[in-house]
Amino acid sequence: MASCASAYSSSSSSSLSPWSMASLRSALPCPPSNSSLCFAPHPRSARLVSSPKGSTNRLRSFSGLAPVAPLLSNDLDNASFEHGFFGITNGSKFYAMRHGKRVPKLNRPPDQRRALLRGLTTQLLKHGRIKTTRARASAMRKYVDKMITLAKDGSLHKRRQALGFIYEKQIVHALFAEVEDRYGERNGGYTRIIRTLPRRGDNAPMAYIELV
Repeated sequence: MASCASAYSSSSSSSLSPWSMASLRSALPCPPSNSSLCFAPHPRSARLVSSPKGSTNRLRSFSGLAPVAPLLSNDLDNASFEHGFFGITNGSKFYAMRHGKRVPKLNRPPDQRRALLRGLTTQLLKHGRIKTTRARASAMRKYVDKMITLAKDGSLHKRRQALGFIYEKQIVHALFAEVEDRYGERNGGYTRIIRTLPRRGDNAPMAYIELV
């Protein structure tokens, strides 16, 4: 049995050839710099030192994910792992915090909030003056100004945009017909908010919003 094991070990050692360092070095890409780096046999740190050009025990640096400047150098005490690498763009999207992007929620989900603002805009353009809460008046103000700006342009595309926002078509056609005479010389500021007494019951702050 021992003779069989020795025969098998001798046959396997003769059939398998050891790794060729020359083939491994040729497979790795060449470093951009002229000097090569190799590992120093230090037990406590993986410090890299420069090897002489005549030495055969060299380690080629892999340049696939390598940083712009080599991370491991002779001065490892002052180097950090984070500073050696830069971000790899792989198609991911990074979003910052929503600072300065506050939207008046009006205690409603987005679809109901948009429907409420569309209704308030339609009523204001229809009657010229409405009474609502201050938060709703401040939130709808920019939409009223936008509809008047679209009407001042007067193109077919702008008219279709206004028809997609205002609920009543007759108001859109009347707005496009009369806006030039009323706001032709005014550049913005088409509405006015007037504060009034709070609402009875819940004491909500109220205001009148009207067309200038």
